Amino acid sequence: MTGTHERDGSPPAGDPPVTVSDVKDAHERLRDVVHRTPLDTSRTFAELSGAASVGLKLEPFQRTGSFKIRGAYNAIAQLSPEDREAGVIASSAGNHAQGVALASDLLDVDATIVVPETTPAAKIDATRGYDAGVVVEGEEYEGAYEYALDRADRTGETFVHPFDDEAVVAGQGTIGLELREQFPELDTVLVAIGGGGLVSGIGTALSSTDPEVRVVGVQPEGAAHAKPSLEAGEIRRLSEVDTVADGIADARLLETTFAIAREVVDDVVTVSDREIAAAVALLAEREKVVAEGAGAAPLAAALSADLDVRGDHVGVVVSGGNVDLTEHGDLVRTGLRKLGRYATVRLALDDWPTLVGDVVDAVEGEGAQLDVLERAESGTADPPNRTPLKIGFEGSGEDHAEAVVAELSAVEGVSVVARSVDAD
Repeated sequence: MTGTHERDGSPPAGDPPVTVSDVKDAHERLRDVVHRTPLDTSRTFAELSGAASVGLKLEPFQRTGSFKIRGAYNAIAQLSPEDREAGVIASSAGNHAQGVALASDLLDVDATIVVPETTPAAKIDATRGYDAGVVVEGEEYEGAYEYALDRADRTGETFVHPFDDEAVVAGQGTIGLELREQFPELDTVLVAIGGGGLVSGIGTALSSTDPEVRVVGVQPEGAAHAKPSLEAGEIRRLSEVDTVADGIADARLLETTFAIAREVVDDVVTVSDREIAAAVALLAEREKVVAEGAGAAPLAAALSADLDVRGDHVGVVVSGGNVDLTEHGDLVRTGLRKLGRYATVRLALDDWPTLVGDVVDAVEGEGAQLDVLERAESGTADPPNRTPLKIGFEGSGEDHAEAVVAELSAVEGVSVVARSVDAD
């Protein structure tokens, strides 16, 4: 993890782009539109982190499955009648697309969402489900973004930025107001940073109502641009990003979010993709919440030994849950490996498929959960004239996994060729 960044002590240059009054106005505007998402306290996560308490602000239960509807609606609702008539356009491959689409539908405004070619069909269908038009343009997000800006200039449509917009930031900040009401003992809040709209909004709301609350931004190691920017006093852009948390896989802050973040963010920390995956798995297991990687990143920070939250009342903003089920399963499996609770074993069987039943009995007899069982292609490490078998199973920890492997080794006609218990 990175170290601590203190708030910029220099006086702001002019009025701040977004004030707590803007956030309160957004809160009134959104009162009958968005859900007041639940705040669930977790004894388990408090014990694991050493915190006095941990409160999870669960935005996966928001309309469209993420916080993005808050900022999108607040921005579009303030357009003039002429701008509403001209329609809006946005670029997004995920949550912002659905937020803009639903907000536009509720406000009876025509919306077009530009998505890159890599966007999954399911996300395109979900966006069209809110009666928005979808244009596929550009190999990656930047291509879609540039196309949307160019089209807005040509057509007069209003471009709704995913984060670098005062009204969007104010809308996201309504989470901070709710969090303060639902969790009044709050000492520290952990918020994912992509482009910075969410942390800027929440930080604005909290720093004005209770400046003693510590606002900590969280980024994946493969997209950690915010701390260098805040330390340098100027925006630093990454040449590339690489993370499983695609919702926060941004390369930089922009002018509005940078100006706000340097005033309201106390600390920026980073987490690994494996730590994020472990947090995804724990949210599913302990909270029964499906979280995307970006949504789980703040919990990963809370559970890391590199961030000290001991004795604090910690708010964790779980920002969204829009993740394909296959991807979620992969993240959970990776997370269980990180926790030392998932093992993969390569076996060699004397008699295929007769001994498969004995393998299953050995795993389940030790109280483990069999996840994968498949015949594998022979490799150089496999004994000749025997059938290779790959299995994956979930246990309660490293010792349990080793006990299962020992039981497999004891099965007559079965030998263990290789095993992996990947706990750190």
